Amino acid sequence: MSREYTVIPGAESFYLEGNEIGIVLSHGFIGTPQSVREVAEALNQKGFSVVAPRLKGHGTHQEEMETCTHDDWYNSYSNAYRFLKKRGKRIFLMGQSMGGTLTLKFAAAHQDIEGIITINAALTLPSLDYLQYDPAPRFIPEGAPDIKKDGVHEITYEEAPVASVRELQKLMKEVPSVLHRVRVPALCIKSAVDHVVPPENTSFIYQAISSKQKKIVTLRNSYHVATMDYDAGRIVEEAAAFIEEAIQKQSAFRKVL
Repeated sequence: MSREYTVIPGAESFYLEGNEIGIVLSHGFIGTPQSVREVAEALNQKGFSVVAPRLKGHGTHQEEMETCTHDDWYNSYSNAYRFLKKRGKRIFLMGQSMGGTLTLKFAAAHQDIEGIITINAALTLPSLDYLQYDPAPRFIPEGAPDIKKDGVHEITYEEAPVASVRELQKLMKEVPSVLHRVRVPALCIKSAVDHVVPPENTSFIYQAISSKQKKIVTLRNSYHVATMDYDAGRIVEEAAAFIEEAIQKQSAFRKVL
């Protein structure tokens, strides 16, 4: 009999209804929607509809996460997209860390989205490269979240399953080869100091995508989990301005046609 896992209070998926512009906002590896709630609520206050999915195996127990694949996480992301699509929203994709990686993979395969926003998207995790090889432990200590701001609590597991790290590594290896298929407007956000994902990941993404309308922004006062750090407000302002500009340009283009 399979074990039933309960969701940690505060780690649930959530949806904030707003206007016709919908945003899929994804958390990162071993995180939960709690890590993006502040940004989601601020974007909703600006009028946007926001859905923050809980990726499968996250926010419950590390033993459940251990059984999940990167395809499971992609399906969780895809379900959030379909949720907005059924509501007739014009959709932007947004993700932090592995959420940004999933955003890029989804955007490479779907042309009916309005634009993407990545925050410290992960293509490499040098500190975990050694886990690609056996022998390796079943779990490794997760450690404190990479957040510059004091007194911030992120809901995570105390241990990360090595099987899950390897699934993340598979996902990160897949994405670089499809970045050229990303053609929608893109906002690429990186922290100047990131102790988890090298900032060069975002620079590479910015150069590799085929988007004609694209912008790169550097956060000077945040570490990896930037949506919970000092620059969360700037992420909101940059994202809102980017979305408004993308919508305006698309509207102008349609008028010409």
